[in-house]
Amino acid sequence: MADEPYIAETAALIGDPGRANILSALMGGRALTASELAHVAGVTPQTASGHLAKLLAGNLVAVERQGRHRYFRLASEKVAHVLEALMLLSRDGAPRHRPTGPKDEAMRFARTCYDHLAGQVGVAVTHGLVQRGCLVEAEEDFELTERGAEMLSGFGIELAGLRRKRRAFARRCLDWSERRAHLGGALGAALLGRMEDRGWVQRTPDSRAILLKAKGARGLRETFGVELKPSR
Repeated sequence: MADEPYIAETAALIGDPGRANILSALMGGRALTASELAHVAGVTPQTASGHLAKLLAGNLVAVERQGRHRYFRLASEKVAHVLEALMLLSRDGAPRHRPTGPKDEAMRFARTCYDHLAGQVGVAVTHGLVQRGCLVEAEEDFELTERGAEMLSGFGIELAGLRRKRRAFARRCLDWSERRAHLGGALGAALLGRMEDRGWVQRTPDSRAILLKAKGARGLRETFGVELKPSR
């Protein structure tokens, strides 16, 4: 047991409600200031600074300086992967009364998971790629087939550069709201980027929710065989 990773310290860092809210806010993939994170977490700026210091020491967040400002982000994709898994696990935990609001519905439909697409739309696109023989599900990652490489290259994704990145190429990420896998890793991030470039999807301010445009719904149907209605 002494030689195994000591998970209690990391679990304690994530387990504090204020720090958990900060980490959840950073799951959107955007770097945020301490004051922005204090607002999201519902704590004072001084408390947020204390939380961020502990998260930095625990290698759960990283910081970048731009002039007088400091911007915080998740330290790595691994942290995002752990948080998504905890969100899934928490759904099966003790019952808790939490009224469902419009934002909850929007998040379940489409949202960012760090830097890739999750929710109903993310899972549907991933399933469409599997059904078309472009991806093959493995234990931890997806495997991109020759057919998939040809199809995604035609979609405008430069695969050779993605494979050189020091991160998972096609991570199989279990979606907390759909309870099925969506595509993460460098390939998932690139796919979301191309959808944004084409105007298919749009991020929403102060939220991880993603809007699916009408042209995006048409594009998903024609390109991936996915039938979804645009965001309301």
